[in-house]
Amino acid sequence: MKFLDLAKVYIRSGAGGAGCISFRREKFMEYGGPDGGDGGGGGDVIVEAVEGLNTLIDFRYQQHFFAGNGQHGMGSQRTGKDGESKVLRVPVGTEILDEDQETIIADLTEVGQKIVIAKGGNGGWGNLRFKTATNQAPRRANPGQEAIERTIWLRLKLIADVGLLGMPNAGKSTFLAATSNARPKVADYPFTTLIPNLGVVGIDEVEFVVADIPGLIAGASEGRGLGDMFLGHVERCAVLLHLIDGTSGDPAQDLTTIIEELEAYGGELADKPRITVLNKIDALDDEERTFLRDEIAAVAKGPVMMMSGVSGEGIPEVLRALRAEIDDNRLRHRKAAEDDTDEAAPWQP
Repeated sequence: MKFLDLAKVYIRSGAGGAGCISFRREKFMEYGGPDGGDGGGGGDVIVEAVEGLNTLIDFRYQQHFFAGNGQHGMGSQRTGKDGESKVLRVPVGTEILDEDQETIIADLTEVGQKIVIAKGGNGGWGNLRFKTATNQAPRRANPGQEAIERTIWLRLKLIADVGLLGMPNAGKSTFLAATSNARPKVADYPFTTLIPNLGVVGIDEVEFVVADIPGLIAGASEGRGLGDMFLGHVERCAVLLHLIDGTSGDPAQDLTTIIEELEAYGGELADKPRITVLNKIDALDDEERTFLRDEIAAVAKGPVMMMSGVSGEGIPEVLRALRAEIDDNRLRHRKAAEDDTDEAAPWQP
């Protein structure tokens, strides 16, 4: 089990230490009085996105994370020690979900982002805090706040610029292997890709990240094949690259099947920019290429590019088209951020 993108975690923050009831009693000291110290605060449970991780496999073997409790207060006005916080280090792109697996608590999309998922309890006050002019010897102290215990889910969605879509054996892994240093498994049978793969692809001295996920089949949204559980890894992509096997027998139907599964999955995935490519054209003659391209274009209602991951024909053109879509997406996000900044700026005469 090398790849894990969903994990159930049980967490508990630290409880606050109780305040102390104490009185100063020393030889030759005529007036003592209360000197009970406060209890220490409990530790927090923190989730932080860090570099160097691309799976949640660490949470397969450890699911319980407890922060330290605060120490009780002591006499001589001594405050108890604070409890040690517990930090859960997760890959960038991890969503934190509530126990219902639907409510999103946080989405960590940048390195260094962190969130306190369970706040430690405050320490209780010692009796020194309750001393007043009319109550010189209080005999009360507060208990520390109780710990917060909850169950959360961690769900990883890989962050990539391009997401590969297609039926099993559409040539997605071959394309990734031909254009990057990634070495996904390539074979002549369906479902050779069982886990998502990432590869860094370069064209015209510009690099971007491509994510390859297991192929979809008809009924994937209902759990057939490997289901659609890996589609979450291409939700963050700027553009989808839909590869269609030109030797499958009915490429147009393959395209329709994938589109229907995207729509059944829901969300914004079906509306993302998508580049449709007829793959494996090295096995087709010119007449077959033209016929299949026109047939697929009628279903896709847009242009269809042609490529061969084995011979390399058409790959540079496809990469440049992907790069153009990525640049457009970044420009749109930059303009949206600038508009938000302008709206948030205070009015000035």
